[in-house]
Order: sequence, then C-alpha cells, then structure tokens
Amino acid sequence: MTKSNAELIIKSVHKQITNINEHLKNSNSDIITDFIRLSNNGVIITTNRPANATKLSRIENFLKKIDNIDPISIEAPRLPKSKSYMKIVGLPYNSELGTITPDFIKDVLKETHLFKDTTLASKPRVIKAFPKSDKAVVWVDIWDSQSGSAAKNIINHCFNIGCYIATIRGTNTNPGIPQCKNCWKWDHSTLSCCSHISRCAKCYGAHTTEHHREKAWCCMENKKANQAATKEGKPCPHIFKCMNCKGDHQADSYSCPYWRNHFNRDWYGRKQQELFHK
Repeated sequence: MTKSNAELIIKSVHKQITNINEHLKNSNSDIITDFIRLSNNGVIITTNRPANATKLSRIENFLKKIDNIDPISIEAPRLPKSKSYMKIVGLPYNSELGTITPDFIKDVLKETHLFKDTTLASKPRVIKAFPKSDKAVVWVDIWDSQSGSAAKNIINHCFNIGCYIATIRGTNTNPGIPQCKNCWKWDHSTLSCCSHISRCAKCYGAHTTEHHREKAWCCMENKKANQAATKEGKPCPHIFKCMNCKGDHQADSYSCPYWRNHFNRDWYGRKQQELFHK
C-alpha cells in the first residue's frame, strides 16, 4: 500500500472502522475491527479474532472501494508472520567485488535459489566480524511461519557469491541499538524514553513528525521574513538537520551514520567517547 493511501485511511480512521464492520456484518461475519494503525508498509488492521482468507478478501474489497483510494496499490491483506533470523558468513568485507553493501546482498539473494520463495523482513545488514577483521557478517531477517519452516530449508546451506562460498547460519534476534521514536536519540526504546516532549524527526521541534508541516517554523508563514507557508499536502521543501550526526537529513534517515552502524556496538561506543571528550 502506498503512503498516500495509508494516510488517507488513517485520516478518516473512525469512519473506516465503522464502515468495515458494517461491511463484515452484512456478510454474516463474526469478525470485528478493533482499531487501525499506520505502519511502515501501509496500515495494520487489528480484529477481535484471526481472520480467514475469505474475510481478508472482504476487507481487501472494501479498502479498494474507499473514495480517492488507488485500488491498484492495495496489496492483498496478510496475517502477521514471525521473523526468522540468520547470518551469512565466509565473505570478505572488501574484495575485487568492492565493499559488500546491503543493496548488493539484496540483489544476490534475489538470484539465489535458496531464497526463491522467501521475503526479506528488512534490508540486510553488513558489518565487520570484528573491528580489525577483513571478514564480513551479513545479518538477514526473513518473514516465516511460526514453526520457522522457511528458515529450516535455508540454514546450514552454502551458495556462491562470486568465487566465495557463503554459509547461512541460524541466529537469535539481533535488534541492534534501538532508536527512540519519541526523542529520536539512540540506545533506548520509545517506551523507556524519559522525555515528556515528543520531538520531530525532521526539525527536532517540540511536535510529532506527522505534524511538522503545521507546527514547524520552517513551514509556517512568516511575513517578516517574506516566507510563505508550505501548502497543505506538499512535503516540506527545506533542508533537515539530524540531531544525532548533524547531517542534512532527518533523524530517522537510512543514510545517517548512526542508522548504518546501529548493529555495530563498537562503532557506537567509540562515537559516544568522541562526543564525551569534545
């Protein structure tokens, strides 16, 4: 589902919940929608009990008929799945192929028969096995059944990446260093955040990111500075400033050095030491 479709549903969420439940009731369904929330991949619809394929199809048909929705971008609803965690070892960090990158690994896995029927749950993460090592460890998360059947068919198998033999190993979850979605600082979760004020990931103002256009000084009208307000529905055209690395991007950007190294505890420790001694 596109971001615009998801935001359109959330904008009228109470109306949509009522209409979905009415639609389900008319089809003699015992499923009731409890609430809907926004996610990175669209929306998550929580019901009072697990839905079967028929009821998921009815919800999909309703979503496609919502006013101003692009029905082509509405993917088939799916029930929540578990994640299986793996790591790929046996690869050099630098080789004649160049430095191994997440995008390179993602492209390789698409062409590898072992991963033919699997879906990545997140972008692969590439780190050095040790700070001074020339070997890489690639962390891979896939969507799987609760029994982990997909992972069982992959773990302990080998495949080629160029002339190198990569081995897939099972591993426990590697959540890395968490980033708080309330203050956007690293190394603590949103639930454990001590800040009483929600911060914007774009400008670090005292408002949530979704209210940036309405609340941020850079998007508000300023007649003295001859600054026009950002039009409703338009993205903020201004340059963001990350409060962590001070780069020209928002705090949750994948291009941020903190994000690129959030599975590297040694890097984070060194960075904190540098900041402490400044």
